[in-house]
Amino acid sequence: MSITSLDGNQFAEMIIIGANHLSANAKMVDALNVFPVPDGDTGTNMNLSMSSGSKEVQNNRQEHIGKVAAALSKGLLMGARGNSGVILSQLFRGFAKDIEAKPFLSAEEFAHALEAGVNTAYKAVMKPVEGTILTVAKDSAKKAVEIAKNESNIVIIMENTLQEAKASLQRTPDLLPVLKEVGVVDSGGQGLVCVYEGFLAVLKGEKLPDTPLLAPSMDELVSAQHHQSVQSFMNTEDIEYGYCTEFMVKFEKDKKAFSEIDFQKDLSEFGDSLLVISDEDVVKVHIHAEHPGEVLSYGQQYGSLINMKIENMREQHSSIVDQDHHVDAKTNSKEKQEYAIIAVSMGSGIASLFKSIGATEVIEGGQTMNPSTEDIMKAIKAANANKVIILPNNKNIIMAAEQAAEIAEEEVIVVPTKTVPQGLAAVLAFNPTQTLEKNGQGMKEAISAIKTGQVTFAVRDTMIDGLQIAKDDYMGINDGKIVGTNKDLVKAAYHLLTNMIDEDSEILTIIYGEDTKQDELNQLLDLINEQYEDIEIEVHNGKQPLYNFIFSVE
Repeated sequence: MSITSLDGNQFAEMIIIGANHLSANAKMVDALNVFPVPDGDTGTNMNLSMSSGSKEVQNNRQEHIGKVAAALSKGLLMGARGNSGVILSQLFRGFAKDIEAKPFLSAEEFAHALEAGVNTAYKAVMKPVEGTILTVAKDSAKKAVEIAKNESNIVIIMENTLQEAKASLQRTPDLLPVLKEVGVVDSGGQGLVCVYEGFLAVLKGEKLPDTPLLAPSMDELVSAQHHQSVQSFMNTEDIEYGYCTEFMVKFEKDKKAFSEIDFQKDLSEFGDSLLVISDEDVVKVHIHAEHPGEVLSYGQQYGSLINMKIENMREQHSSIVDQDHHVDAKTNSKEKQEYAIIAVSMGSGIASLFKSIGATEVIEGGQTMNPSTEDIMKAIKAANANKVIILPNNKNIIMAAEQAAEIAEEEVIVVPTKTVPQGLAAVLAFNPTQTLEKNGQGMKEAISAIKTGQVTFAVRDTMIDGLQIAKDDYMGINDGKIVGTNKDLVKAAYHLLTNMIDEDSEILTIIYGEDTKQDELNQLLDLINEQYEDIEIEVHNGKQPLYNFIFSVE
């Protein structure tokens, strides 16, 4: 097959399939993780980052490849997580910037865009380390540029790019001694290879296998070469900067003027593994620091903090090593944390969302399955922290949570969140440098700014506030008040949103349930995009029962 010109629709398909292939292999990539921190989630971070970019591309499919790449860059910026995810976003940020004005690409332009992405990624990393995803990206882009000098077929360019990426990946243990010691290749580099495999499959019109590429052979490799996790090859005390800190700053006009170079230079004094991405509205930061509060305070000089996430890497490392040593009393063996956040959640997708932004423990519960005081007490003990914050996320669970707080030995407060969006806002408002009391106040302020909407079905005929409701009709509920019903789910959901969104609304978060069909979600997104062009939309698969949609408007 010969392709000499690449347009936006073709590139969008490459991104979507590349993201799907990475997702299918995320656990395998996680298993390889050893550098630079013992968090064990490179595949997860890359998957979530790439998936965010893919969703933005799906919502902006068009023939102009420069505009599709810009959508990808925006999605990756907002969804980038961890070192690997941020570097991946930088690779495609540089790619997108290089081609922003081009409606289609030639083979040579495609190759040079890959190289531009590498240059951008290297500039974003304060201290680039060879033997990582950076090296794999650099080597493969260099090969692409070399081949493109005498080759006009983009398929052949991509074949050589992937071939060199795989070869570079196999060389990573020669560049990083810790990889050779453990007997694995770089996890981030493997993630990039998965993406490129998806690219090539689309260009060649081939279908990728449904099963992870390296399973079970990679599992056998890991098992044969080390009978414990790769994290066991380093000591907890060797971690110099103990907190993986991620946050975004939304720029404000009355705050300090932003310069990415100065910002990056100043932040480098606080720790290592620093990555900085910015556009005209926000800057996203990933850094490993010993005092995350100081980093957050610095960021506030430029605007308001959003999407904060802080993880204790020493705690993560100790936990992983304890599992390798078959320690049964896990709670007693790990270092006690200063803070823990316990959230109640319905649906595995929502539970994962809570954990991804900083919740320590998630209790399964919600409508029709309220956890007991004992359930909450068990979660408090499992969290193993001096100070605990409980987020009930349902008005029927608040009393049980308050009762658990009264009898717990630890310092426990209950922030009376009544909905999942309120709970998510509360977690994002958490500041580990503040007292328990001030965190409680800050979280309450955060939830007061959130509008919550829910769509579910009526279980019987009734009339409420003059509104006639028929059994099985879909009801739109705005902060606890039923504002409309309809036999059509999409119409009920859209009517609810028209009651929630006003001229001051900036962000809409959609969490769809286990019974919501993809075409229903797509129909709703089309209606929203048509009516509200300026609002930013985030979509998550909450997998929650009973509620087809949960909305948050900020």
